[in-house]
Amino acid sequence: MKQLAILISGRGSNMDRLAAACADGGLAARVAAVIADRPDAPGLALAQGRGLRAEVLDHRGFASREAFDRALVERLEACGADIVVLAGFMRVLGAAVVDRFAGRLVNVHPSLLPSFPGLRTHARALAAGVRVHGATVHLVTGALDHGPILAQAVVPVRDDDDVAALAERVLQAEHVLLPRAVRWMAEGRVRVVDGRALVEGVPAAERRLAIGFD
Repeated sequence: MKQLAILISGRGSNMDRLAAACADGGLAARVAAVIADRPDAPGLALAQGRGLRAEVLDHRGFASREAFDRALVERLEACGADIVVLAGFMRVLGAAVVDRFAGRLVNVHPSLLPSFPGLRTHARALAAGVRVHGATVHLVTGALDHGPILAQAVVPVRDDDDVAALAERVLQAEHVLLPRAVRWMAEGRVRVVDGRALVEGVPAAERRLAIGFD
């Protein structure tokens, strides 16, 4: 059974969905550790409530990004992580982590990449006037919010949306999309060919979802 390490910075709702999928058998994997870079991350209590190993690696305790990354690699190796999932993890990881876990490092991003990489995705989507928005699960590379795409979910942008409403709709899409993509990783279905992720035995429709449309 594959061992998951889940990295969080905030409330941990995506982490909770992954843990639930592992618990109910929908995801043939075990959560080996939940690691937060902030000691006040609410997701730590959520993980502890599920009986999961929850740890803090406070980025403020390191003199450099490189030192933090080295310490993170040590933690991930110590827990035996086969797959590392960035589930609302807000730090940019450097080569020490990305290279060590290449092909096994998964991120969920709140936009339809390559549109709106980085922060403030929902505000930027509203400002741009797009009619659809969404979420992307992808393999992490050295480029910010760039890497082979495993799956995407599209949600509508409504005329009366504000940032909070749109963010909540996208988050609900993430809750569906991320466990599905991690399941494919755990089952060994994912291959990267010429920079594109191929998912063997999975219909294309399962990799592109439409959620929240009337």
